[in-house]
Amino acid sequence: MYGETNWALRPGRPEDVEPMAELRAEVMREDLVRLGRYDEHRVRQRLRDGFSPAHTSVIELDGALAGCVTVRPDENGDGLYLEHFYLAPGTQGRGLGTAVLRELLDRADADGVTVRLVVLQGSAARRLYEREGFRFESEDPVDVLMVRTPRPRAAGR
Repeated sequence: MYGETNWALRPGRPEDVEPMAELRAEVMREDLVRLGRYDEHRVRQRLRDGFSPAHTSVIELDGALAGCVTVRPDENGDGLYLEHFYLAPGTQGRGLGTAVLRELLDRADADGVTVRLVVLQGSAARRLYEREGFRFESEDPVDVLMVRTPRPRAAGR
């Protein structure tokens, strides 16, 4: 498990786009192939097209690149949309994703805002999101839209 001290979020920078596009291609390949949707170019271009350094954080583990996550205002302007949450394969399954997600959700809870995200059908990541309070909202043959309403702040926090 990852402790509180060896990972950090740093603000995204324009030069992060290519490493993040490569990470996306690596992390999503298996699920996209399973769904018949993998395209070498499109998997990278989708991140490039939507990349926003202002809304992206780079996840560093012991000072090295470990992943990324984007949290931007949703289209209604009254909540947040979480996307491009990718962890390098060697860091997965050991609590880093949970730790990062909890920090982001604590911020959303403090602001009293709803968070939405899309996860691929059959993705193992869905279990993480469900554990952290996301619930099914809608789906199509490829994507599942999930939503999490803000949790009340505990007394003394």
